[in-house]
Amino acid sequence: MAIATINPTTGKTVKTYEPLSDEALEDRIARAAAAYRSYRLTTVEQRVGWLTAAADALEADVASVAELMTTEMGKTLASAKAEATKCVTALRYYAEHGPAFLEPEEKEAGAVKAERAYVTYQPLGVVLAIMPWNFPLWQAMRFAAPALMAGNVGLLKHASNVPQTALYMEELFRRAGFPEDVFQTLLIGSSTVERVLRDDRVAAATLTGSAPAGQSVASVAGDALKPTVLELGGSDPFIVMPSAHLDRAAEVAVTARCQNNGQSCIAAKRFFVHRDVAEEFTRLFAEKLGALTVGDPMDPDTQVGPLATESGRDDVEEYVQDAVDKGATVVVGGSRPDRPGWFYEPTLLTGITPEMRVHGEEVFGPVAALYTVDGLDEAIEIANSHPYGLGSNLWSEDEEERARFVRDIESGMAFINGMTTSYPELPFGGVKQSGYGRELTDLGMREFMNAKTVWIGGPSSEQGEGSTAGAASE
Repeated sequence: MAIATINPTTGKTVKTYEPLSDEALEDRIARAAAAYRSYRLTTVEQRVGWLTAAADALEADVASVAELMTTEMGKTLASAKAEATKCVTALRYYAEHGPAFLEPEEKEAGAVKAERAYVTYQPLGVVLAIMPWNFPLWQAMRFAAPALMAGNVGLLKHASNVPQTALYMEELFRRAGFPEDVFQTLLIGSSTVERVLRDDRVAAATLTGSAPAGQSVASVAGDALKPTVLELGGSDPFIVMPSAHLDRAAEVAVTARCQNNGQSCIAAKRFFVHRDVAEEFTRLFAEKLGALTVGDPMDPDTQVGPLATESGRDDVEEYVQDAVDKGATVVVGGSRPDRPGWFYEPTLLTGITPEMRVHGEEVFGPVAALYTVDGLDEAIEIANSHPYGLGSNLWSEDEEERARFVRDIESGMAFINGMTTSYPELPFGGVKQSGYGRELTDLGMREFMNAKTVWIGGPSSEQGEGSTAGAASE
């Protein structure tokens, strides 16, 4: 893929960029490594000040950066503004809570025969972030804010179709006063990622993307013995039980499936509805999907914009056609509108069977697959048969059903009577082929920190017979 802004609303190329030369890339890595040596010694108070300044600058830029994101990947202008505002929240969150996350954790000194024992959290170094296009500011920011607060240095390899958003992030941190080269954007293709990841000056990596991309990065990082965090695909289940408030569940189901034009890893994609309420829920769901306004994402009345790429729209068409060919029913939608750009109608499919690709793969577009089930056990069993395990939803007023859902669903996140989303205050991540590691909260910050054990003895400290000679050590 060329490094270029191609407006998905029109299909026209807006701006192209040349990838970094080998010499330019080497220079940027060297500068990042040099920046880390001094940045790691900056004070917590300095980092708080820079993060706060970045939040203030981004808050002033919300309107302009939202238009940039909409132009590059087609999300509605309203959702782009919300994304930028969410990034402001994340910056402020780590400015406020980061100092506490960096405090040493005191341990019981007497239990280890020490005068004092504690864990101190220290940065790892240069961290490579490989980010996708669907939330071009948020997904990069939820790495950048905690990493910079921790004292790490960031190299951002963003998706090739959102280069202007990627460059904006580098500019934002520079304007906020962060030391030069602490956060840099690398305009490089995917084929160059391995070279960067294997470089001894790069300490770790984080990737949000597809399972194949995660396998590739994990393989290289494992060979180089470098830690990684992977947030990969998702095909989240959305389970509706008879006690649910159906109209509210259907309303949220539409948002959960069509948020970001259906291009979200944590979008609900598979809907499991109890037989007792399936007919009514399907009617409500179809009505609300069909009422969505599809159009120019810059128009404030538009609720669903185009797919980000032409190939992405083609993939969605192929998934729907495959399902129809194998017996699925299109309740609403099911085709591309007759207009320029990479649009696809919000679509509801029923009669899903295991032979259909929509059953076992992730559809990255506004297509919902609905199953009728006889109970919660069946819903959980089918949901868990999928290789992904990112988010999950249950709609129920029954406390026993809620407890079973939380206990048995195989996912990194479980939301009850609400839509799966991300908050700085909650850990974010998945299990199985949805990846490993966590982003956000203190957990996300510490993924790229060294939890260093510190043991301090005194005149009266006695570790035990033979321990100082190594006989009892391990």
